[in-house]
Amino acid sequence: MQNYDVIVVGGGPAGTAAAYSFSEQGKTVAIVEADLWGGTCPNRGCDPKKILMSAVEAKAKAAHLAGKGITGELGIDWKTLMAFKRSYTDTVPTQTKQGLVDTGITTYEGEAEFIDEQTLRIGSEIVSADQFLIATGQRPALLPIKGQEYLHTSTDFLAMEKMPAKITFLGAGYVAFELATIAQAAGAEVHIIHHNDRPLKAFDQELVNAFVEQLQKQGISFHFNVEIESISQINEGYTLQGTGFELHTDYVVSAAGRIPNVESLHLENAGVDYSKRGIKVNDYLQTTNPRVFACGDVLDKEQPKLTPVSSFEAKYAVASMSQKGSRSAITYPLIPTIVFGGLKLARIGQSEKQLAQNPQIHSETINLADWFTYRRINDPVAMLKLVYNQEGQIIAITCLSSIADELINLCYLILEKQLTHQEIEALIFAYPTPASDLTYII
Repeated sequence: MQNYDVIVVGGGPAGTAAAYSFSEQGKTVAIVEADLWGGTCPNRGCDPKKILMSAVEAKAKAAHLAGKGITGELGIDWKTLMAFKRSYTDTVPTQTKQGLVDTGITTYEGEAEFIDEQTLRIGSEIVSADQFLIATGQRPALLPIKGQEYLHTSTDFLAMEKMPAKITFLGAGYVAFELATIAQAAGAEVHIIHHNDRPLKAFDQELVNAFVEQLQKQGISFHFNVEIESISQINEGYTLQGTGFELHTDYVVSAAGRIPNVESLHLENAGVDYSKRGIKVNDYLQTTNPRVFACGDVLDKEQPKLTPVSSFEAKYAVASMSQKGSRSAITYPLIPTIVFGGLKLARIGQSEKQLAQNPQIHSETINLADWFTYRRINDPVAMLKLVYNQEGQIIAITCLSSIADELINLCYLILEKQLTHQEIEALIFAYPTPASDLTYII
């Protein structure tokens, strides 16, 4: 039986980054992947989604300037766009694995399961290690309703060869909004169905309402307070039914969250505690088994399950696992979150849950649509909401515009470094840019 210093379970961004770091320390390292090397993000998540979104953004920018010097209407050729996406994603698994092999890291393919506290079975092979790092991520969840077998996931959507004429998304989080935006821009009739009237609950409700209103103007239909009870196949399409509700569609995507990949690991054999939300860890990313650590989307945690967060945790986990004696507990910086599209919604700072528990806060909403930065691109909506604590410090920022992703990163630096108005005013930014507006905003 082969023994390693460290075995990493999961070959995504977090797992591979950790494996490289362990190898650089001179440790014997093995890494296990049950699906695609590279993980969800580059294969069937943020990267391919953003490639598809690039066409959406280009089309939206042209539409905003229609009649302002731009003539003609852009269209999306889905087949060609998907070929462009595959030119990137098709290379990811091979390149990721080869990079690991070239570094001297042993790779295993297959489902890993714990036999005991320091032993794994991978197919027909048995291996052991002094330490383990679990970074197996998540997968899309399917709604537990009658006709569940007819549901598709974000993985299926990002592999579609042909865009359906009518497509429906169940759920109203990041995935539903982003994929719905892509589908609508590609020419589909799009519906979003949600069981309550609070979509994107992690974002400020005022700006979410403005976001929904703009997407409705673009042609996306929202159905709130609808609980879908069943899906049935009718000829080549499907019928969605709930109390007092019925909708016929060509394709149904379950966008009702994601679940951690833990079942096949048999964590109970290793003495590792977990919940339906993921693996439980302490402030050092250590599980209930001192030999086993975990990081990334597989964790049961409050922080957003995003790729940059997973990479941050992987770096910390390596240091935590390698350090002798006392360690410092993990401390997260601020984490920006974004819903991408032709129109983008972004936020930074204290969570909406934290803000709701603080009665001493106050806020202001600034309409930026008439500011030159947004007038020059004729943005249909541009809003910024600042939330202040009792001392007048900004503790949360939400923005809505076609360039909200640019602005939120600038706001991140301001909040994380706690820059004052005087410090920002002393800086010279390129003009006209979102950065040059900051002296008038903060």
